[in-house]
Amino acid sequence: MSTSPFDFTGRHLFVAGGSSGINFGIAQAFARAGARVSLISRSADKVATAAAQLQALGIEALGIAADVRQPEAVERALGEAHGRFGPIDVLVSGAAGNFLAHALDMSPNAFKTVVDIDLLGSFNVARLAHAHLRKPGASIIQISAGQSFTPTPYQAHVCAAKAGVDMLTRVLAAEWGAEGIRINSIVPGPIADTEGIRRLAPTQQTLDDMALRVPLKRMGRVEDIARMALFLASDWGAYITGALIPVDGGLALTGPRDFSAAAAASSKAHA
Repeated sequence: MSTSPFDFTGRHLFVAGGSSGINFGIAQAFARAGARVSLISRSADKVATAAAQLQALGIEALGIAADVRQPEAVERALGEAHGRFGPIDVLVSGAAGNFLAHALDMSPNAFKTVVDIDLLGSFNVARLAHAHLRKPGASIIQISAGQSFTPTPYQAHVCAAKAGVDMLTRVLAAEWGAEGIRINSIVPGPIADTEGIRRLAPTQQTLDDMALRVPLKRMGRVEDIARMALFLASDWGAYITGALIPVDGGLALTGPRDFSAAAAASSKAHA
């Protein structure tokens, strides 16, 4: 028997928004640690491809198309995952949307879309997963963003949505703690080779400028976030709940980011 605190053999990981980027990186890390993995994503093709990649590692994996904004779809997916792999030991909620836009240039529908994906989606996933979680012992991990506590021009929609996600984390941690359910938020910094960074730093110059703002002077890697997720879900994180944990190379220490150059570059690219 393994004595590693990061051995998840036989445990069930459920990832919302798990077909790419940070969330898929987390899924891969848990798969390599022995977990059985369920993924949901809006795209049936992408989630099927992601599940196949995990299966190629010799891992039991299930991919289900579901939009986190649609409670019925989320509930169906959770039921299917539970039926296949049993109670959920680790729930990662990371579905998100983003784009650069000045508040005056943003339509109410554009603002609502991001809030619906990030905040309403996080509530739907957590609330509907409750019945399928292992109790006691389940760990819920929200994937937040630095915009949740740093006012960031061109990011009013994300700032509002992620601030809501972080407060949701803290409220649910208080409400569900007596059942042995822990819930925490990971707050990633700029993570290389992800769709979010491609949107926020669309040119090499904006990418270089972003890396220079980080006190550790480098972009983050997907595995930096995955390792924190493994820690929080492990026995080593057993007394941590309601925490908002930056994994950002110290970026939160540098104050608000200026996305004006990136917004201009993005506008030219889509003109």
